[in-house]
Amino acid sequence: MKFISHPIINGLIEIIPDVWKDERGYFFEAYHSEKWSKFGIPKTFLQDNQSFSKKGTIRGLHFQKEPFEQGKLVSVVKGKALDVAVDIRPNSPTFGRHAKFILDCEQHNLVYIPPGFAHGFLALEDVIFVYKCTNVYNKTYESGLLWNDPDLEIDWGIKDPLISEKDKNLPKLVDLKNSLDV
Repeated sequence: MKFISHPIINGLIEIIPDVWKDERGYFFEAYHSEKWSKFGIPKTFLQDNQSFSKKGTIRGLHFQKEPFEQGKLVSVVKGKALDVAVDIRPNSPTFGRHAKFILDCEQHNLVYIPPGFAHGFLALEDVIFVYKCTNVYNKTYESGLLWNDPDLEIDWGIKDPLISEKDKNLPKLVDLKNSLDV
């Protein structure tokens, strides 16, 4: 098993599990609290979520505000997705920067995104996306960033994605900066 810390944005970790395959199929550990906590991944998750998205759908960029901030352990069980995390930690030297990962059901990789990040993904294929959260969802504290905000400089690699009305109307990074007084 490999734990790969992002080279620029502190806290992001990609996990490449050891997968055992034979004529019956495959097996891998999708989470192991004792082993993984040594790499900064929490031992406790309070909520699991799953979504299905059609190819070409973008979901996000979402986050929960304090005191309901969430760390997320994300993966796909079907298909492939472009996963994006944007650093929104007020005192971070990489505030406003993003990282991208390809989550692939054939590779079985996962990404840990700590609290303090906006998160979203593009379904590169029809995808079933799963994520474990370190805190429960609270509608009052939900927020996000506009997926195509030019200040974020995210190349999603798609011209006309499927986007919810809610996600089309999320604030821009400058609005978040002003509210945080960064």
